[in-house]
Amino acid sequence: MNKDFEFAIKRIRFDEHYHPSENTRITTNFANLARGESRRENLRNTLKMIDNRFNALAHWDNPQGDRYGVELEIISVEMNVDAQRSGHSIPLIEVLKTSVVDRKTNERFEGVVGNNFSSYVRDYDFSVVLLGHNKGQAGFSTPADFGDLHGKLFKCFLNSSAYRENFSKLPVICLSVSSSRTYHRTENQHPVLGVEYQQDEYSLTDEYFSKMGLKVRYFMPSNSVAPLAFYFSGDLLADYTNLELISTISTMDTFQKIYRPEIYNANSAAGKSYQPSLKHEDYSLTRIVYDREERSRLAIEQGKFVEEHFIKPYQAVLEQWSANYAL
Repeated sequence: MNKDFEFAIKRIRFDEHYHPSENTRITTNFANLARGESRRENLRNTLKMIDNRFNALAHWDNPQGDRYGVELEIISVEMNVDAQRSGHSIPLIEVLKTSVVDRKTNERFEGVVGNNFSSYVRDYDFSVVLLGHNKGQAGFSTPADFGDLHGKLFKCFLNSSAYRENFSKLPVICLSVSSSRTYHRTENQHPVLGVEYQQDEYSLTDEYFSKMGLKVRYFMPSNSVAPLAFYFSGDLLADYTNLELISTISTMDTFQKIYRPEIYNANSAAGKSYQPSLKHEDYSLTRIVYDREERSRLAIEQGKFVEEHFIKPYQAVLEQWSANYAL
């Protein structure tokens, strides 16, 4: 099979009225926030935190700190495995896309797609393949082809007509830094992204995302307490406007404060040499309810679901396509 797969994109507004659809991944972080008794308050507080963070970073010509608002859309990507037959679409990726509303000029700007990146095959790789590969082993290792299929599927999506018709720029995926690595502050400072950090060795996530064609840089924005990892292709500093970058920072800084308060809502900021830790105890909690233990358990269940309904049924097709796939 030399023909690339076909992709379809669905959009749904992420606001305080959001209800996860039945086929939305239950492990998706934004879906986790939208369940339970506190769902409406969770969503309202999260969106308010994002707006406040955006206005704090976009402070020029913004004396009251309320000029801008951030709107979010959930982008769900489905892949048609067999173009000759209908009903063979597989949910592949979910991300958030930002838009920025300027309340002073009544203008609306496109933001960045890629926030809160979530992938079915990635769940399978980390929760099934990696755990199975290391079961019973004395040391930790990864399979030789770890992340190959996922990386090729992601590149195929970025090169598809579906992506080009819906998005004008390539994605930026912003994640937490790794607790297994030490980061060192540099003298480089960007007016929006903040102080740049570097590390001596890439993490497993860095290597996984490199197979998706993405480079990584680490920046700690103003008034943040830990660096964020920015994954991108192209030029992170030149390809995006300040408002686009701020939309990603404000969104992901907020979500990370909720998901990983030990790192991103710590009561002291990262120093010149910094190793993140989820065992850190000097941190504050947000008012937003988030069940991290449930999410970890569900990630394994989700990975097994992907194995059963995607990897195994289409294994021959996927292996042949992957072997022949080239940009």
